[in-house]
Parts: sequence; structure tokens; C-alpha cells
Amino acid sequence: MFGTYFYNESMRRMTIGFGQIFNNIQIKRRDSNGNITQSIAVPLAYAPKEKFLARLDAQPSLDNREFAITLPRMSFEISGISYDSSRKLTRVQKFKHVKAGKEGKVLNYNYTPVPYNISYNLYSFTASAEAGLQIIEQILPFFQPDFTVTVNAIPELNIKRDIPIVLNTVNYEDTYNGDFSQRRAVIYTLGFTAKTYLFGPASTQKVIKETQSDVYTDTNTTNKAREERIIVVPNPTSADADDDFGFTTTITNYTDGKKYSTTSDSDE
Repeated sequence: MFGTYFYNESMRRMTIGFGQIFNNIQIKRRDSNGNITQSIAVPLAYAPKEKFLARLDAQPSLDNREFAITLPRMSFEISGISYDSSRKLTRVQKFKHVKAGKEGKVLNYNYTPVPYNISYNLYSFTASAEAGLQIIEQILPFFQPDFTVTVNAIPELNIKRDIPIVLNTVNYEDTYNGDFSQRRAVIYTLGFTAKTYLFGPASTQKVIKETQSDVYTDTNTTNKAREERIIVVPNPTSADADDDFGFTTTITNYTDGKKYSTTSDSDE
């Protein structure tokens, strides 16, 4: 049962959206006159900090760089997930969208999502302090302290959410030690919180094309006959959810002493 809750991949789409924010970071190198001599796109990957540090330590010598990792690089990872009760919404609200190719007879629906805070850590690895500063200077001005992104949470229901991503912390670390032949890594760790929503499983149901209400003169309907019937249908009846349509209401009075049977779908 619980496995179906990942059907909509809400968390995966949020993580992809978070990574997209930082996939265009560049470092520019200049000569003594201030002219740009080289522009380097900083690679971004989903990976923990320890993975990059292990690769740096595995081949730290500048004399043998056959397997050494190339800097600069960036990575990010999920560091925590917590429920946010302050953003809780009513549970009974539905999001609906008519399925394409079903002639307007079937629709997808989903109940109100659950508010969760997803914590991310973004890591910047550079060989010099200047390159590290260039990277964070392209990030920090956009977070005051949050930056809002639009995530296509459930394409099947056309649900898009504006998700604020809050910058919480910025930490600096310089791993240089040893002699001059050892590699240096300047590391910035930025902590973020994405105030997102997680959706449950999408379900389907038929589109209601007619409603019928029977009216009684007594609150005890067990042995009483209906006195009046109200039927509401779309106008035109061929309309689907994407059309501009109205409704036709038909009211009929009865004195035959019958009542509607849900078993036979008729008056008895």
C-alpha cells in the first residue's frame, strides 16, 4: 500500500528542480590587465561531500594526476526530511484533471499534499580561495534569504507549485595541509531548506454528468415517498471539463407514492 505513495515522484522532481538552480555556475580567469582569458563551467552532480574528499585523498600528489579529480566541482545531496505542521492544509480538498483521450469521461484526482521541509547541502570544491568566492558570489545574492522556484509537481494533473528554498548556513573549509606538492581544496558548504509538498497516489474516477436529488416532506425517508426530484445536467450534455458550458435544471413533482431504488435504478 505505502509503496504507491511514490507514484508521483514529488521528491524526485523537487530535487531535480533544486539542482537546476546551480547548473550554470562559471568561473572566469583573468590576466594582469583584467581581461578574461578563460571561462570554466563548474560541473554539478548529486553526490555526498565525502565522495569527493575520498577521490582527492586517493591521489593528492600534483606529480601524478592520472586519477586525480579535476577542480572546480560542485555537488549536492539531501541531508534531512521533516514534517512542517505550520503549513498543514485541509485533507479533503481534491485536485482534478480530465484524462486526455477518454472523451471527458474519466479524470485523475489527488488529495491535498502533505507539507514537508527537505534539507539540502550544496558543496563547492575549488583549488583556490578566489575560485571559491566566485562561485558563492553567483549564489548568495539570489537568496534573501529565500529563492522561489516553480516545480511541475504532477504533470498528469497539471499541478505546479511555487516552492521557496531558504538559505540557512554558509560554511568555509580549507583542506590544505602538507608540503607544496599536495593538492589544496577550498570547500564551501551551503545549507538549504525547500518548503515543498509531497503528494500521495493519483487515482481515477468517472466524470459526473448528471446529479439527482429527491426531496421529501418528512425527515424520515424510510417509508416515505419522494415529493420532488431535481436533476441537473451540463448544457450541452456533450460538454467536457475543458469546455465553456452551463447547466440545465429540471424539477419534477410526484404524487404516485413511489421512491427511488438504488438497486434497480428506478422508482418503485
